[in-house]
Amino acid sequence: MLPIRRDIHFALPAERIKDWHEQGPFITHFFNALSLLFPQGELFFMDSVRHYRQHIDDPELKKEIQGFIGQEAMHSREHVAYNDLLQAAGLPAHTLDRRLKFILDLQKKHLPPSFNLAVTIALEHYTAMLAEILLSDPSRFGNSLKGYQQMWYWHALEETEHKAVAFDVWNRVIKPGPMRYLLRTGTMLTTTVFFWLVVFDFHLRLLIADRKSGGHLKGFWRMLKFLYGPKGVFPRMLVPWLHYFKPGFHPWDHDNRARLAGIDGLVEEIEQTQRGY
Repeated sequence: MLPIRRDIHFALPAERIKDWHEQGPFITHFFNALSLLFPQGELFFMDSVRHYRQHIDDPELKKEIQGFIGQEAMHSREHVAYNDLLQAAGLPAHTLDRRLKFILDLQKKHLPPSFNLAVTIALEHYTAMLAEILLSDPSRFGNSLKGYQQMWYWHALEETEHKAVAFDVWNRVIKPGPMRYLLRTGTMLTTTVFFWLVVFDFHLRLLIADRKSGGHLKGFWRMLKFLYGPKGVFPRMLVPWLHYFKPGFHPWDHDNRARLAGIDGLVEEIEQTQRGY
C-alpha cells in the first residue's frame, strides 16, 4: 500500500468550530481535543520514522516512508489551521499545543529512538482504530457540518492508507526477539495511559473554556453514550486494541483497504466544497 500525499485544504466555517457535530458541543469538543494532538503528534511520528530511514534498503518501503511523511505533513498543516480556529474562538488551543510540544520535545531529546518509534507504532494503531470506527459507521457524524466531516474522513482514510508504514520500519530496524515484543507491547500500555489522559485533559479544558457547552445534561448524556455506550468509541476499540498484543501482530491483519475505494470521490467532493465556500 503506497501512501499518496494529497495537498488539500478544507472549508471550515469558523463560527461553528465549537458546535459543528450534529450531537452538540460535548462531542464536537471530543474531536476538537483530538485535533489539538495532531500537529505535534504528527511531527513526532515523522521524526521517529525519519530517524531510521537511512537504515532502510528496500526501495518499496523507502517510497512508503516518503508517502507517510508527506501525508503526516499535510495532516499537521491542516490541523494547525483547524486549531487556529479554536484559538480565535477564545479556546486555549495554542497553550495546549505548546504544552504537548514541550512534553514531546523532552521525550525526543532524552529517550531512545527505539522507544520513540515504539510510541509511534502504538499511536498509529490508535489512529487506525479510530479511523475504522469513523469509516465503518456513517452515523458517527450523521448530519454534522460538511467541511468538518470531510476533514475527519480524509484524515481517517489516509491513516488507513499508511497504517502499516511505521510498523514495517519497526520490523526492519529493531532486532527480532522477546525484547522487541516486550518493548512494543509495554510501550502500548504506557502510551495508552498517557494518550487518554491527555485527550481527557484537553477535552475537559475545552469544555470549561466554552462555558456555553457546560451544564447541559442532555449533551453530557449524548457524550457518554457516544464514547462509552454499547456501540461507543471505547467498546469498539477493545478487541482491535487487544490484537496488538499478539506476538505476530501486523496492522494489515485487519485488511480494510476496501475503505480506500472512496478516497478519490471524497477528494473531488472536498474540492467542490472548497470552491463554493
